Amino acid sequence: MNMKLNKLSAAIIFGATLLTGAHAMANTHTAQSATVIEIPAQTIQLTQEWDKIFPQSDKVTHRKVTFKNRYGITLAADLYVPKNARGKLPAIAVGGPFGAVKEQSSGLYAQTLAERGFVTLAFDPSYTGESSGAPRNMASPDINTEDFSAAVDFLGNLANVNRDEIGILGICGWGGFALNAAISDTRIKAVATSTMYDITRVVAKGYNDSVDADARYKMKQEINNKRWEGSKNGYADLQPANNLRSNQFTADTPLFVKEYSDFYTTKRGFHPRAANSNPNGSWADTAMLGMINMPILQYAAEMRTPALVVHGENAHSRYFSEDAFKALGSKNKELYIVPNATHVDLYDNQAGKIPFDKFEQFFKANLK
Repeated sequence: MNMKLNKLSAAIIFGATLLTGAHAMANTHTAQSATVIEIPAQTIQLTQEWDKIFPQSDKVTHRKVTFKNRYGITLAADLYVPKNARGKLPAIAVGGPFGAVKEQSSGLYAQTLAERGFVTLAFDPSYTGESSGAPRNMASPDINTEDFSAAVDFLGNLANVNRDEIGILGICGWGGFALNAAISDTRIKAVATSTMYDITRVVAKGYNDSVDADARYKMKQEINNKRWEGSKNGYADLQPANNLRSNQFTADTPLFVKEYSDFYTTKRGFHPRAANSNPNGSWADTAMLGMINMPILQYAAEMRTPALVVHGENAHSRYFSEDAFKALGSKNKELYIVPNATHVDLYDNQAGKIPFDKFEQFFKANLK
């Protein structure tokens, strides 16, 4: 019975395709004219100077690269390769944090892991940094997950990479997308996260799931009402800066908000291309609509990929990693809590808290 239904479904879909195609062909014969709409191409500028927030290593080679995802968006990335490497190597794609660029945390992780024997790729997500995509600073649960798979495509086509030994690492909000990509993309042999956020959860439900259905509905109303004017401007309007400057702190400012500010708005972690650093605007006005309504990690129980979930003991966001870890179906999984570390302590190594030895051991054990 199921086989008959499947055949019937296929026949209906295929038949509809044939009818649509025939209709389109008929129209091509009767059409007298066509309207041509020109869409300007987007120019990508790749900065060749070293403008990272971390010093350049003399143990690896570095070059800028680009590749497309399956939505046709061109991603810009930094490729790091161990010097004097021989043969095909295991590889790791690195992304995050959410609203950051490859010149910040992801680049530091990528360069450090390249020093330890991996070919690594730190990329700017779609619509951000040096990658293409318009309007700027747009977000999508699907496209942001796809960016990791596109990075795997790129790495797997390099002559010096063993395509059967590719892993991914996501930081902060890109930790959630990394797990989502590993659930979806069976080519990913190992996945690690650091100081992970599930962005779709926090946007829709607030911190510690404090936002109820009524508040969520009001939030959707506010965002959707902005679409009237936004549509006239190509949806390019930006939300205000999403990180306070120190002179804006009050007695009620939460500690973790101050910690974000200390990273993104000061010399420590500021980068002019990062949405989280921009004093004049952050994400697009409508960027979070998909995050509210399209949660990731819905099939976490079906994941079979080896997973390492790392978080700081004192991080306000620790519950994201703990809950995700419990939900993962992988038989090979580990939750590693970094003693006395905050969320932002794992963005850079200012506090010496990033457990690079742990990440190295995990990937070497599982990318083989």
